[in-house]
Amino acid sequence: MSDLIISVSGLRGVVGESLTPDVAIRYASAFVAGLPPGPVVLGRDGRESGPTFVAAIGESLRAAGRDVLDGGVAATPTVGLLVRTLAAAGGIQISASHNPPQYNGLKLFGPSGRVLTADEGRRVLTAYERAEAPPRSPVAGSRQDVDGGPAHLERVLGAVDVRRIRDAGLRVWLDAGHGAGSRLAVPLLEALGCELILEGGSPDGRFEHPPEPTEENLAALLPRIPASRCDVGFFQDPDADRLAIATAEGRFIGEEATLPLAVEAVLARRPGPVVVNCSTSGMTAVLARRFGVACHVAAVGEANVVERMVESAAVIGGEGNGGVIDPRVGYVRDSFIGMALVLERMAGEGGPFSLASLADRLPRRVMRKTKIELGRKLRTAGLTAALEGIERAFPEAVASRLDGLRLDAADFWLLIRASNTEPILRIVAEAERADVADAAIARAREALGEFLADD
Repeated sequence: MSDLIISVSGLRGVVGESLTPDVAIRYASAFVAGLPPGPVVLGRDGRESGPTFVAAIGESLRAAGRDVLDGGVAATPTVGLLVRTLAAAGGIQISASHNPPQYNGLKLFGPSGRVLTADEGRRVLTAYERAEAPPRSPVAGSRQDVDGGPAHLERVLGAVDVRRIRDAGLRVWLDAGHGAGSRLAVPLLEALGCELILEGGSPDGRFEHPPEPTEENLAALLPRIPASRCDVGFFQDPDADRLAIATAEGRFIGEEATLPLAVEAVLARRPGPVVVNCSTSGMTAVLARRFGVACHVAAVGEANVVERMVESAAVIGGEGNGGVIDPRVGYVRDSFIGMALVLERMAGEGGPFSLASLADRLPRRVMRKTKIELGRKLRTAGLTAALEGIERAFPEAVASRLDGLRLDAADFWLLIRASNTEPILRIVAEAERADVADAAIARAREALGEFLADD
């Protein structure tokens, strides 16, 4: 069961190995047992194993007396919105997000339609580990099909200048990655007056490339954007809560640029506080200073960012993985509002502007990322000693333990933390120059040397 990964907002595992219908039922039951009375929303991305888990969990919940609202194939932000609009007790999205195709998982939503906080997630984990049998009720619950698309579409359209975008007549290339994204992306882009070239639109989980929307994974697709004479290229992950972007020329500007572009669009019309996590590019913080607003920093994880957004009354927030969170739509990472806000920037006053020109005007930052598998020494010795060794290797930097170890120096920052979703250690560095970021990562790896020797 070592590859069953449980985080504060859910779990993921390899289907048929660590993740089976029985495991999913037990975890879902532990979650639902702590909810108030009311129906539970179920949704799924396009993975082939999704229907099996929806059927198993739905039957278990109905046997326990819960009504089930089945959202079918739906994006993760749509499931969150369904919980709110239908006043459900909570929701479960069957998805492994960006993980490889052999994975699936459960993402959990509380009554507010937000992913669970760390404390709520720990309570579910405690109940799950007690290994109690799922409850049964003398009166079975009902099942009803629901569609969250129309309400989601209405909220996204209400957050942007639809007429301006329509007047720009933009041509959009979209890779929905054979996930859930096409279900809402197609009507959204049509409503925005865009001409759409769609790839990976069938939500069948038959991924044509590794599902995480990184430059390496998408390299073969980038030439198709200029070949299709499109103004912008969008890439969604399987559950459509993350968005990566490329220019009309097929230049990948990545997930890290998604949030700054969206932040510019929002702050130009509604200045207010912004929230990012501690592994997000510093571009957003620079933009916040330009607009004279605060940029707050949270620990990595959607729930942590959302908590800080609520506390600070932020007008927008998100994570550098392409996750834009706009409270006008919902407190969930949302690729659809991300697309709409980027298109609004392109169609902005005095526009239309090319995406390349907008990207080139963003604050210059170079980010480098690497990951290290949590091998024997890192597992047995624990991360504490390893992080302490890295901290000693950077005496010039200010250390923070908000999440893992973050080191801020005059010309770079470096973050080392254990992943919430994979058995790996992530190392991220950012600087104005690539060689500075590369050197920071090299120093961190060198400091980890003794822990990697036998892995």
